[in-house]
Amino acid sequence: MQDLSRRRFMKGAAAATLAAPFISTGARAAAPDKKLGVALCGLGSLSTKQIAPALQKTQHCRLAGIVTGSSEKAEEWRKRYDLPKRSVYSYDTMHRMADNDDIDIVYVVTPNALHLEHTVAAAQAGKHVFCEKPLEISVERCQQMIDACKAAERMLGTAYRCRFEPHHQECIRLAREQELGPVRIIEAGFGIDVGRPDQWRLKHALSGGGALMDVGVYALQATRYLTGEEPVLVTATETKTDAVKFKEVDETISWTAQFPSGANAYCTASFKIGGIKNFRANCERGWFELDPAYYYGGIKGSRSDGKPLSFPEVDMFAAQLDDFARCIKERRPTIVPGEEGLQDVRIMSAIYESARTGRAIRI
Repeated sequence: MQDLSRRRFMKGAAAATLAAPFISTGARAAAPDKKLGVALCGLGSLSTKQIAPALQKTQHCRLAGIVTGSSEKAEEWRKRYDLPKRSVYSYDTMHRMADNDDIDIVYVVTPNALHLEHTVAAAQAGKHVFCEKPLEISVERCQQMIDACKAAERMLGTAYRCRFEPHHQECIRLAREQELGPVRIIEAGFGIDVGRPDQWRLKHALSGGGALMDVGVYALQATRYLTGEEPVLVTATETKTDAVKFKEVDETISWTAQFPSGANAYCTASFKIGGIKNFRANCERGWFELDPAYYYGGIKGSRSDGKPLSFPEVDMFAAQLDDFARCIKERRPTIVPGEEGLQDVRIMSAIYESARTGRAIRI
């Protein structure tokens, strides 16, 4: 089973690599020492507090433009980051980026259901796209994003920042090399108090779902990159204690997933129960865990054998952007292509179906 599992993982990894677009030889090549220009599409809290500051730390890219529907934000950001007026766009004028060689990448940070529209606009303007998770709200819309970037011969990446964090990378190594034996049971979850009831995350038309789509995807990703496999069967239940606030989306979802090797995952995502923030991989000869696992900083790890699982803190947003820029420069695929984002949306759709129907869903 381990050999079969390993073959399946390698087959899936090879498929993702082939699916990730390379830059055509006719595309304008970036000089190795040139910082690639990034335009932030959507200037909400994440862009303001995390991504824009991270871009000041990157080695291979820089903030070169913005896209916003707010004239006030446009002027504020233009002055704060000394951006030329020609690099400030509205959502309706993104096509004009085609004439702006200062912008190489568009980082889409808008509500989930707008990712398709803004990715297509950026790709058709000849820009590479890095998109926040979840990639979109359905498998079909994810595929349209992938197709649009391939047609434009541009790269599409999904913003899975934890894949570029040293503690997570070490946990992947521990699992792959079976240092504590094969992974058998994974417990993973992420829960937050989502806050005010009038935000877009609680509107299904914009978010596509609640806790599972927003924070549960971190736990789901962890189960996939720790096992190195894709789940074949999921079961799920939903709990809702505030039917008014969470009328349109899920408040708390728990799910189990079975993997080809026989590993099982037990996961929870919540918009009501804060403090859930970890994963633990239980192996045949011990365990390892991160707690907290998904925060922007302060990641901490431990192992059952007492060996250290500790690394210096990094800015994950800067790390993922630098890696994406290097992929473009070196004309190689990213480890977080659009196909990776699509797969998580496919699995989350199965989890929602199980919660809705009460049945186990085979993937």
